[in-house]
Amino acid sequence: MSLTYEERKQTILARLSTEGKVQVHALAKNFNVSTETIRRDLDRLEKEGKLRKVYGGAVQTRSEWIEPTFLRRTEMHQPEKQAIGRLAASLVKAGETVILDNGTTTLEIMRHLKGRGDVTVITNSVPIMACALEGFQGKIIFAGGEVNMNCQAATGAVAHQLLDQFKANKAFISAGGISLSEGITDYNLDEALLSRKIMQRTEEAILVADHSKFGVTTFAQIAPIDHISMIITDSGCTEEWVEAINKLDVEVLLSE
Repeated sequence: MSLTYEERKQTILARLSTEGKVQVHALAKNFNVSTETIRRDLDRLEKEGKLRKVYGGAVQTRSEWIEPTFLRRTEMHQPEKQAIGRLAASLVKAGETVILDNGTTTLEIMRHLKGRGDVTVITNSVPIMACALEGFQGKIIFAGGEVNMNCQAATGAVAHQLLDQFKANKAFISAGGISLSEGITDYNLDEALLSRKIMQRTEEAILVADHSKFGVTTFAQIAPIDHISMIITDSGCTEEWVEAINKLDVEVLLSE
C-alpha cells in the first residue's frame, strides 16, 4: 500500500534533518512512486517553508543562519540547558582543568561548578567569566583578547595564542547546529575557529547542545561530529539521532 503525502512528508523531513539534502530519484525509489509525485511533495513542502528545492532534490532552509542575541538565547530551552549543564558539570573530576566555550549552555555548566574549589576553568566567554566572579571557589583563567561585542566573547589571534599555553583535561564545546553531512557548525566564523582551537587544546572534547540544534546547519564549520568524544543533550533528541551519532563512535548522554 502506497504512503500518503503526510507519511512521505515525515520521512522526507527526517532525512533532511540527518542528511541535510534529499534526492528526487532516491525518494521515488524508496517510496515506490513516480518522480513527479516526489516533485509535487517537494513543491508543497517548499511552500510550507520546510525546505528549499535545488536541482535534483531539496535542502534544508537556511533561516537558522541568523543567530538570536545572547540574552534571547538564555531564555530559549532554558530547562533543557540547565539539565545539560548539571550533567556536564558532574563529569568534571577533582583536580581537572576544563575549557568552557562561549555559549548559553556552557554558561549553565559554570553555574553548576560554582561550589567546586578543586577545578580550574579556562574560558573566552565574558558571561561565563562574569558568572565565575560571583563566588566560584576554583581557579578561573580568562583567555582574553579582542572582545566581540555581538557574541560577548574574546576571539582573534590573542585568544588563540593564550589558549596555546594550556592543555585541559576536558573541553565543553557549544554549537549553532549539528548535521551529519556538515558536522558541528556555528553562526560566527571567529567563534567557530576559536572552538576548533579549544578542541585542539584538550584531551577530551565534549559537545553540549539541546535538541533544537540537531538537523541544523549554520554558517561556519567547527568540526566533523566524529572529532568529539561525547554529546550531552536532552531527552528531546530523537532515537534516530542517537543511533546515527553512536554509529560514529560518539557517545550520547541524555539529561533528565
